[in-house]
Amino acid sequence: MLVTRRSPAYLNPMRRALPVSAVVLAAPLLSGAASPTYTPPELEAAGWRKVAWHGIRPAEFSATPTGGLRIRAQGEASVLARPLQGQPGCLAWRWRVDAGPPPTNLARRGGDDRAIAVTVGFASFAPSAGLAIRTQHAVAQAGAGQVVLPRSALTYVWGGTGQEGQGRPGGFFASPWAAGITQLRVLRPATAPLGQWVEERVDLGADWRAAFGGQEVPPVIQLMVGTDAEDTGARVDAQVEQIRFVPCR
Repeated sequence: MLVTRRSPAYLNPMRRALPVSAVVLAAPLLSGAASPTYTPPELEAAGWRKVAWHGIRPAEFSATPTGGLRIRAQGEASVLARPLQGQPGCLAWRWRVDAGPPPTNLARRGGDDRAIAVTVGFASFAPSAGLAIRTQHAVAQAGAGQVVLPRSALTYVWGGTGQEGQGRPGGFFASPWAAGITQLRVLRPATAPLGQWVEERVDLGADWRAAFGGQEVPPVIQLMVGTDAEDTGARVDAQVEQIRFVPCR
């Protein structure tokens, strides 16, 4: 779950849950056609909404006793989404993988499986976003009404080969499904040690500039946690918790 460490009000997550329809409308921009599916009551009460990709069985998400998320799958894929408001400071969390897909090339469509992906959505487009991306987003936004959909996104991954972003600023590379919207970075490759907690801290402002260019970093508006084991049929057993804004140092 998202928690804060004595954060000011503008860094706190929105109390009102993001409508599932808005997540679905944003999905083609972020990773492909999707639809709402059953969300466990304890996750729904915390503001999460579960979305599954068309034609793919959804993974299982559950709340842990420590207030985190547990992800279990066997050749399945899906994502949880919730609104998040804040300025692009530093985001921290801890995660662990006890079972996950083998190394895959996350820069290619098909076979791009990963144990966990933490995605942060932003309010503005990348400077390089062209007319096609902006038009597609405008259509989705019109259907979402007053809910503001992400116009750019950073995805931090546990999975992949670890080679995808080598030689690129910040190690980021374009999503093969949403190149104009989402940039990925492998924090832990699939070969990272299993069964142990790992602490992460990312500078969202510096990362957005590295991934998209430009100097003015837009506000954060959405948080997503997902998994994908559909192509390899692999088993996933993973957890993520203590997702929070922290001071940059």
